[in-house]
Amino acid sequence: MGGAVDWDVARTIAAKVAGREPFQAGRYRDGLEEDFARYTAMAEDLVAECTGLRSLDGKARGCVTNREGWVDANLASFQRLLKPITTKLEDKMDGKESVFGPKIAGAELGAMLGWMSTRVLGQYDLLVIEDENPEDQDIVYYVAPNVLMLEQRYAFPPQEFRLWLALHEVTHRAQFTGVPWMREHFLGLVNSTMDSVDPDPKRFLAAAQRLLEARKRGEDPMDQGGMMALFASEEQLEVINEVAGLMSLLEGHGDITMDRAGKDLIPSQERFARVLRNRRQGASGFTKVFQKLAGLEAKMKQYAEGEHFIQSVEGHGGMELLDKAWAEPANVPSIAEIRDPSQWIERVGVSAPAA
Repeated sequence: MGGAVDWDVARTIAAKVAGREPFQAGRYRDGLEEDFARYTAMAEDLVAECTGLRSLDGKARGCVTNREGWVDANLASFQRLLKPITTKLEDKMDGKESVFGPKIAGAELGAMLGWMSTRVLGQYDLLVIEDENPEDQDIVYYVAPNVLMLEQRYAFPPQEFRLWLALHEVTHRAQFTGVPWMREHFLGLVNSTMDSVDPDPKRFLAAAQRLLEARKRGEDPMDQGGMMALFASEEQLEVINEVAGLMSLLEGHGDITMDRAGKDLIPSQERFARVLRNRRQGASGFTKVFQKLAGLEAKMKQYAEGEHFIQSVEGHGGMELLDKAWAEPANVPSIAEIRDPSQWIERVGVSAPAA
């Protein structure tokens, strides 16, 4: 298969890494589609009431899938998102690179997606390109075997747990489709990163030197974004930090909203949150290394840092102050402001309290 990434190899490796799915029999999945269709619609109304964010793009579509289906959906999204960088790489490839390079890239992507497919419970897949299969985008996915496995392992009440999951994913859809500028702003940041990619091998040498220098200072440059941050230029690092600030805001807001919007309907949500928090933090050995390399460890920090930012802002000025973050792209907090909310509070025009 031509191109900078062999997508067939990615799909094959992902299937091998994911392994055999549990709960394959239809009897295990009876009622899942009906439940998630109902709870996705219910979650939209609850999120709108809680946050004031209501989608401008119509009703959410929930889709119950297996691990293979989730991998396929993400491969399609990666193909759309990575077009700028794969085009550059294709222009430079010749000889053996055109044979082995795409297979290696496909294997790496497949390994990451295969491992993630065993962990992810739900995901909002935003509309990336409007004129390219829009019916296959803007979907809220629920990964059936992983949901069922957690429900059985921890004796979660299924109806409560499924509504709780729907609240989180529908909150992300409300963020991207209820804030008029959010989707365009996010995709603009992604495209800025991709457009500035330079596939020159010399960049790998420069990255290795940066890694050594950072280690001497006691720093870990992969904490912010895995391998992508390590090989990024200074310009790309600025954009990566912008993305990190935005994603921390969105993930923290998603976690807080799912708890607030469901507090009267989901008595078990504190236990759900505790189990999933421990699940995020409980990686060790190879899993821990893989998460760091792939940038997943940085993503996990976004939940806690984002929640702390939102709680601090609301503690200072209530939801009215937090709403300023949704007013315009310039008001999105940087990663430094996420970690020190007083900087953001001062920047948007409200004095921080005295220490």
